[in-house]
Amino acid sequence: MEWKLTRGKFRPRLQQLVASNSEDTVEKCSRKAFSLLPDVQAAITELSSLKGVGPATASAVLAAGAPEQAAFMSDEAMESVPGLKPIQYTAKHYALYLGKMIELTKKLNKVDPQQDWTPHKLELCFWALTIATQQQLPLLKDVDMKGSSVQQNCSDTDQRPTKKLKTR
Repeated sequence: MEWKLTRGKFRPRLQQLVASNSEDTVEKCSRKAFSLLPDVQAAITELSSLKGVGPATASAVLAAGAPEQAAFMSDEAMESVPGLKPIQYTAKHYALYLGKMIELTKKLNKVDPQQDWTPHKLELCFWALTIATQQQLPLLKDVDMKGSSVQQNCSDTDQRPTKKLKTR
């Protein structure tokens, strides 16, 4: 929970609620939730029965344990997916979000020879892109593109700075 609170909106009472769950209850609920997979919605519902756990926190737990089936419901990732605004922290909205993430993952796996995209990996990419944009970090500035087909498709001209001539 501490990890989630450092990434999301600060909710001071949330940590107390989560801490009020007994270790035994959390373990039993978690085992049951993972046994319900691949029914992610049922697993979200099971984890949400814990005090202080809603769909967003439940999705974080599932994404950590089953990244091929679930994605964390981060604000940054959801804002990156068209058609999801305004963000709602409900199981129904998570189902919509996850459906779009799975659809995008399938598209990426069709064009990527490694075919190792998961909903969680895509969510991490969306999160990183959003944070980099917010921090105004230069994206892909230092990537070595020599011999890359991407470079060839982007430009036919050499864009290196011209050398200064020595004058005496």
